[in-house]
This record gives sequence, structure tokens and C-alpha cells, in this order.
Amino acid sequence: MPVRHASLDDLGPLSELLDGYRQFYRQAPDLEGARRFLQARLEGGDSHILVHEGPGGELQGFVQLYPLLSTVRLAPLWLLNDLFVSPEARRGGVGCALMQAARELAASHGVGHLKLATEMNNRNAQALYESLGWQRDTTFYYYGLLFDTQASQD
Repeated sequence: MPVRHASLDDLGPLSELLDGYRQFYRQAPDLEGARRFLQARLEGGDSHILVHEGPGGELQGFVQLYPLLSTVRLAPLWLLNDLFVSPEARRGGVGCALMQAARELAASHGVGHLKLATEMNNRNAQALYESLGWQRDTTFYYYGLLFDTQASQD
């Protein structure tokens, strides 16, 4: 299954996938916002975006990774922040191919630690992750703090 790096040429169909991903997480549709967000990532190079192409060249899914550092491990780690497969391409191995490609990309950059989070009720995603050797964290609780900033209002 062909997985490759996303490019600016993918911006239209990739934006549709990202908008679908956001709607899966109960966000209002915002195709133009998704486009701006992805364009900034692709132009700025601050994330790694891999896409999966179907037999006709159509984008069927994507995975996005953000580089971070682990102070405890004294090593780089990447946050696998987004994984989405279009509804019509699910159960066809696309998610598995994207996850394996993400691991290979990280390893090729000398990164031996990936992290991700998913909703507690997203059993399909959890089954995929666990089938690929991912382990649920039982050591740490993760917290978040959401607040308004000028950047979030732009």
C-alpha cells in the first residue's frame, strides 16, 4: 500500500481528510481552517505528515507526527497526534500501513519512542494500536489545560 510524505499538492484532499478527522472528534466543519492549518505545517516543516494513496491515486488516510524531546529518556520522541482513514477505506489495512510507516520514519530519524492518545471509547483504534505492539500507559496520568490566547482567536 503506497504511503508517502504529503506535499502542498495534496492540500485539497488532505484538508478534506483533516476536516473529517476533526468532525469525528465532534468539531464543527471548517474546511478552510483545516487547509490553513495544513498549509502552515507543510510550509513550516514542524510536523511529519504521511498519506496513503488508493489505487486511483486518491488519498485514503493520513498520519501526523510532531517531534518532541523526552527529558527523562534524554532522547527525542515523536507524538503521533493524528491518524485518520476515510470511512470508505476503513478495514482495508490503511490505518495499519500508516502506523507502520510512521514507526519506520521515526526509526530512520533515530527516534525510538512514539506516543499517542485516543479517546477511551475509541475501541477500533485501540485494537489497531495494540495489534501493532503499542502498550497502554499504566504509569502516568495525562492532564490538559485549555485556555484562550491571542493565537487561538486568529
